[in-house]
Amino acid sequence: MKIIRQVTVFDAADIDAESAFWAGLVGGHVFGDKQFHCVIDEAGNWRIGVQHAPNHVPPQWPDGSPHQMHLDLHVEEPIQAHERAMALGASLLMKAPDLTSEEGHQVYADPAGHPFCIGWGHPSQEVIAAFVAQKHE
Repeated sequence: MKIIRQVTVFDAADIDAESAFWAGLVGGHVFGDKQFHCVIDEAGNWRIGVQHAPNHVPPQWPDGSPHQMHLDLHVEEPIQAHERAMALGASLLMKAPDLTSEEGHQVYADPAGHPFCIGWGHPSQEVIAAFVAQKHE
């Protein structure tokens, strides 16, 4: 099996608000119908899906039910990412001690209540690529 695309899909009662939030956060556009939206980035890549779920119940983080997966978004400028997420309607669930530290993360909820993290200072793409290259030697 060859996977040609991997897309994270969120359930939401308000599909328009959820899609607009993610399009604003990843810098993209919304394409879709009343039941399903695709968030497409500026390069034309399908980044996020949002499906209409009229009875959606937001997960309770960090405890509670239902438990679901979450996204980790890694950024170079955490203060700007925080400001953008909040302006788009995110709720801050767990504040980092210092947004100017070398490494850290904060936990947010999107408008439908799905938790996600914004992290910084974790292994760079270059460090990951070097690790993968070393494993293939």
